[in-house]
Amino acid sequence: MPTAPVKSADLPGVAELLEVAVTAVGGTRREGQDAMAQAVRKALSSGEHLAVQAGTGTGKSLAYLVPAIRHAMARDTTVVISTATIALQRQLVDRDLPRVAKALKASLGREPTFAILKGRRNYLCLNKLHGDDTAEPEDDQLFDAFAISAMGRNVKRLHDWASDTETGDRDELVPGVPDSAWRQVSVTARECLGVSRCPVGEDCFAEKARAEAGRADVVVTNHALLAIDAMGDANVLPEHDVVVIDEAHELVDRVTGAATGELTAGTVTAAARRCGKLVEDALADRLAEAGEGLGMVLEDLPPGRWESIPQAATGALTVIRDAAGMCRQALGSERKEDPEAATGRKLALALLDEVSENVVRVLKTFEEADPAKRYDVVWLAEQGPDGSRHKVLRVAPLSVGGLLRERLFGQRTTVLTSATLALGGSFDALARQWGLPPSGGDSDDPVRDPEAPRWKGLDVGSPFAHGRSGILYVAKHLPPPGRDGLAPAYLDEIAGLVEAAGGRTLGLFSSMRAAKQATEALRGRLDVPLLCQGDDATMLLVKRFAEDEPTCLFGTLSLWQGVDVPGPSLSCVIIDRIPFPRPDDPLVAARQKAADSRGGNGFLTVSATHAALLLAQGAGRLLRGNDDRGVVAILDPRIATARYGGFLRASLPPFWQTTDQATVRGALTRLRDA
Repeated sequence: MPTAPVKSADLPGVAELLEVAVTAVGGTRREGQDAMAQAVRKALSSGEHLAVQAGTGTGKSLAYLVPAIRHAMARDTTVVISTATIALQRQLVDRDLPRVAKALKASLGREPTFAILKGRRNYLCLNKLHGDDTAEPEDDQLFDAFAISAMGRNVKRLHDWASDTETGDRDELVPGVPDSAWRQVSVTARECLGVSRCPVGEDCFAEKARAEAGRADVVVTNHALLAIDAMGDANVLPEHDVVVIDEAHELVDRVTGAATGELTAGTVTAAARRCGKLVEDALADRLAEAGEGLGMVLEDLPPGRWESIPQAATGALTVIRDAAGMCRQALGSERKEDPEAATGRKLALALLDEVSENVVRVLKTFEEADPAKRYDVVWLAEQGPDGSRHKVLRVAPLSVGGLLRERLFGQRTTVLTSATLALGGSFDALARQWGLPPSGGDSDDPVRDPEAPRWKGLDVGSPFAHGRSGILYVAKHLPPPGRDGLAPAYLDEIAGLVEAAGGRTLGLFSSMRAAKQATEALRGRLDVPLLCQGDDATMLLVKRFAEDEPTCLFGTLSLWQGVDVPGPSLSCVIIDRIPFPRPDDPLVAARQKAADSRGGNGFLTVSATHAALLLAQGAGRLLRGNDDRGVVAILDPRIATARYGGFLRASLPPFWQTTDQATVRGALTRLRDA
C-alpha cells in the first residue's frame, strides 16, 4: 500500500491542485476540464459511479488524475486507471504522471507514486528463459527450417536482452520479436510456478512489477487485465477502491475478448505432448488421438454459430474431456520436485486446464435447451496465417453486463470516460452494455431495481467550436453502398473531395478491400501522394501523412481511432460507409437476437450502437487542435435517409451539416488556398 498517508483535511482542494498541474504541463484551464475534475471528486467521495464524455482537447487525463491522486493519498489506498491502448498507457506513464507527480509534490507533502502493471505474459520469465523448454517450436514450424532458424535468432536476442533489461517488459524491446518467439520466454499465470516454488522467483520481473504496483498511489493497467482480475478468484491487481476507465467505449469489447475461450485440435495435441514425459504413454496417446478426432470433426463442419451442438462434436468433445481429466489425475497434486520437473508439470497442467475448461464450457452451453437462457455463444471460425486455414471453436459470453455489474460496479467506485460515450445523445446505449440501469438508475423511477448500481452521466463538451470549425457532409445523392466494392460514383466523389482539399485527406474505409480499391483506382488519377495502410508500418504511414501536407492516407479499422494529426495536413476525413459489424458475425447476431427476444430493438442495440461508436471516433480525427478546420464526408446516404440515421447523426460531434456537394468542395478549396 502507499506509504506516508496525508490527512485529507491537510490536502489542498481539487481545484487548487488542478491549477498547479495544468500550469506545470504548460496548459490552460478549460471549463470542461474543471467540470469533469469536480464531478470525479464528487464521485470518489460519494461512491456513486460516473460516466463522463469529454471531447478531444478537454484535458481529461488531468481531470481524472488530479482527483484520483488526491483520493489515493487521502485514503492511503491505490487507484487503478485502465486504458484500452498501449499508446495511452505510455502517455500516462511516460508523460502525464511524471509531470503531474513532480508538480504536486510540494502541495501534497510528498511526491505521488505510480506504476504500470500488465498481464504476466508481457514479462520475460527467467525460469523459462534458462530452461530446456524454450527451444520448442510452434507446430506449424516443425518442418520449416527457415522459421526455426529465425526463431532461434530471436530467442538468442531475447537471451542477450535479458541481461540488460531492468523490467523484462516486452514493450521495452525495440524492435520487437514475433509472438511465436516471445512465447518461448514467457508464461501465462497458469503456467507460472509461483514465487515461492520458482528457483528464480526473487528476481521475477512480473512479481517485481506487481510489488511495485502494490506500493503505488496510482496503477495504470489495461482493460483485459482489469477483466481478468474481475473474473478470477485471485487478485491480479493490488487492493483498490477506485477504478478510472479511460477509453471506456472499448470496455465491452476488451472484456469480451478476455472472456472468450478457444479450442483447436492443435491445442489438444500440444497438451498431450506436454503430458508425454509425465504420464503413461497410453494416457497421453489417448488425449492426442482425441485431439486428432476433434480436428477431423471440425474440418467437416461449416464455419458459423452453433444453435445446437452437432452430434459428432458432442462425442469428440466428451472424449477430450475424459482423456484430459485422466491425464490431469495422473499428474497428481503439487509435490516437492526439482525445478525442471516442476516447470514441465506446471506447463502441462496449464494446457490441460485450458482444454478442459473450454470443452466443459461448450458442452455446458447446450445443456440449456432454450437459446435465450444460454450464458455463452459458441461458433466455429476458420482462420490461419499466410493463407493456411484451420478451424477454431470459440465460446464467448452473450453479455458481459452481469459480470461488470457484479465484479466491477458492485465492488468499487468506477469512473468511465471517453470522447465518445453519449450515443444518440444519451449514455443509456453503453450503460446497458455495462450492466448499468438506464438514466443513472434514478430513484424516482418506479420500476428501478433497488439493487442496481447508481451512476450519473456528464457530457463536459469540447473546447472546439464544432459548428464553426467543421462541416459534416452527407453525400445523399449517391446510391446506397453495395457488396461488390466501391461503385464508380463513390470513386468520383472521393476524387472530387481530395482534389478540392489539395490532398490532406484521411480516408476511413469499412474494409481493407475498399481501401485498396480506392487507392489503386485513384493513384494514377490524382496529382497528390496516396498512402494505403499495409504499404508500411501503420505508425510510419501516419508520420509521413502528418509531415507532408498534400499526402493522403487510406486505411481501415486502426485508423478510425489511432490517428492524431493536428494542423493543415488533415482537412478532410472521408468515411465510405456506415461501419456496421458484419451481419454474419456470430456474436453480433446472437446479441441482436437476444435483445429482440427481450422486446427490444436488437439492430439498434447492437449493430447501430457499434456503428455509432466507430463513426464518432472516425469523425473525431478531424479536429485535434484549436486552429483545425475541415470536413467530415460520409458517402453512405443511409445516414440521411434511413430510420436509424437520426441516432447515428446525434452520436457525431455537432458540426454544421450539409448535403450540398458544391458547398463542401468550395469550403475545402478555400481552406487549401488559405
